[in-house]
Amino acid sequence: MPVKNFIKKLLKTYFVTGLLVAGPIGLTLMVVHAVVSRVDILFYRFIPLALQPERLFGFKIPGLGVIISILLIILTGMLTANVLGRFAVGLFERLMYRIPLIKSIYTLFKQVADTTFGQDKKGFRRVVLIEYPRKGIWAIGFVTGVTQGEIQRITEKKVVNIFLPTTPNPTSGFYIMVPEDEMIALDMTTDEAFKLIISGGMVVPLEKDENALSATVKK
Repeated sequence: MPVKNFIKKLLKTYFVTGLLVAGPIGLTLMVVHAVVSRVDILFYRFIPLALQPERLFGFKIPGLGVIISILLIILTGMLTANVLGRFAVGLFERLMYRIPLIKSIYTLFKQVADTTFGQDKKGFRRVVLIEYPRKGIWAIGFVTGVTQGEIQRITEKKVVNIFLPTTPNPTSGFYIMVPEDEMIALDMTTDEAFKLIISGGMVVPLEKDENALSATVKK
């Protein structure tokens, strides 16, 4: 009996250890495979049957859609970098702004892209702590900008736009407006905050002084 219990405990230890190693690797590969497969399916619909890799080479090329997407983005950036490209983009934008429904959709996505990837890069750059959904309960949010227009005019305090992500899917969440003096700025980076949210609080970033202490100890 003691030997049997020892073997069961040993196997359980090995299983948990293997799960800790293989679990993240397997889940990462599953997510990457799902994304690549979806992009491939999308792009294969636009490739003529005679030009598809199966017909040309006799086998399918995994990730071809991702490769084409990256090349198209780089090509678009190259074309936009010159005067002729900027002129063409200007014509396209004027066309988008002339179509009522398309105008609203295009303007929304353009503003989000400019805020997130533009030279100013103001979106999702500050991590803050706020009391939500009530006093005494805290939540992590990302400052996306300062509230402007009518809302700022009718509020007594300076109000800040905050995106409050959900766990474990941070791509969904809530848009709330919080007085600036009622939020606490955090030192953690955006990546650290996302890891904390996705893990449900299991992956907690070290404080800056702890990082410095760890670096000193390693030296």
